[in-house]
Amino acid sequence: MGSLMTTVSQDLGLTSHPKDCISYSAVSPSRHWGIGIDLFLARGKSATYWPPTNTTSSSNLVFQGGAVGAQALFTVPRRPGYGTMGKPIKLLANCFQVDIPKMDVYLYEVDIKPEKCPRRVNREVVDSMVQHFKVTIFGDRRPVYDGKKSLYTANPLPVAPTGVDLDVTLPGEGGKDRPFKVSIRFVSLVSWHLLHEVLTGRSMPEPLELDKPISTNPVHAVDVVLRHLPSMKYTPVGRSFFSAPEGYDHPLGGGREVWFGFHQSVRPAMWKMMLNIDVSATAFYKAQPVIQFMCEVLDIHNIDEQPRPLTDSHRVKFTKEIKGLKVEVTHCGTMRRKYRVCNVTRRPASHQTFPLQLESGQTVERTVAQYFREKYNLQLKYPHLPCLQVGQEQKHTYLPLEVCNIVAGQAALRN
Repeated sequence: MGSLMTTVSQDLGLTSHPKDCISYSAVSPSRHWGIGIDLFLARGKSATYWPPTNTTSSSNLVFQGGAVGAQALFTVPRRPGYGTMGKPIKLLANCFQVDIPKMDVYLYEVDIKPEKCPRRVNREVVDSMVQHFKVTIFGDRRPVYDGKKSLYTANPLPVAPTGVDLDVTLPGEGGKDRPFKVSIRFVSLVSWHLLHEVLTGRSMPEPLELDKPISTNPVHAVDVVLRHLPSMKYTPVGRSFFSAPEGYDHPLGGGREVWFGFHQSVRPAMWKMMLNIDVSATAFYKAQPVIQFMCEVLDIHNIDEQPRPLTDSHRVKFTKEIKGLKVEVTHCGTMRRKYRVCNVTRRPASHQTFPLQLESGQTVERTVAQYFREKYNLQLKYPHLPCLQVGQEQKHTYLPLEVCNIVAGQAALRN
């Protein structure tokens, strides 16, 4: 189909076949991830990874740093032969040989405005762009994208040498679309022929220079291809991918829980590129009401038995835990707007005031509790608790704790 794409294998567990490609999985108590990745090329051939059946190699390079970006340090003598004594044994490893086609891929620079969007949003923008402009630009091509600046295709895109500017919209909150401007510009061909030359010892590797926004290093292209689909399906954290718990519960306390997933990295070896896969686990904040989150953080067993406002020490501790997290509101029906917490108020909702501009143009002071009663006909159950200040501090946006939930999929990376 003339495209680079990734597919998901439905195999469970780790199975190896002498002549068939191998499927691998990161196993958690709730599910198996079976991820098989193919590069579907123009001639109908595919590049898959499987355990090497012949370890004979002509490579004589030693690499520094096993992961992407390895550089040759020195040349070592070639191995004269292999052992003939003893009993041969088979080893099962979590590294899988990647057979890379000898071809060139096309690198494009992607510029998305507004800038500085999270990678997750950038991926959604590019995915929507590919679907929307399928007929006019992308056709059967399935580009892969690194979430920042680099986009790769197996065949060239029908765009002008100066590039093309596209308008893309994503569905926003409350039915309001979010507009984006996307520019695509051809950068250069990326040679996987050169990668074969390096791996067989006939050429020296080019430094990857990960600090550059656009890299023509062929190893980077392989890494982006193999990470594209997992980045779309799972929650990426570093070089690992995670999914929400299903059918199991591993609470850590303090509003946190364990998510399981898999680690993935491309590594140059002595004869081929290798894909390293391993199970991984990390802490995430539980998706739950903020009231429940506060109770877990402050070790409050029953909030209904706490009729008094929080003490200063409790408020400081709660602020430290929730500041910077994303919350979504529940008082607007199906419109679940999301905000990032910037602070927790010193005063409770019954006393916290803010300037409210009336329809007449007059500005009056209203407490948060009064506003929610008048605007949403909502009598707060816990008016003695503080409010969350969200968005920018100078805008005075306050939300009662009881109308907020912790947004799912936030890694707990802080100490």
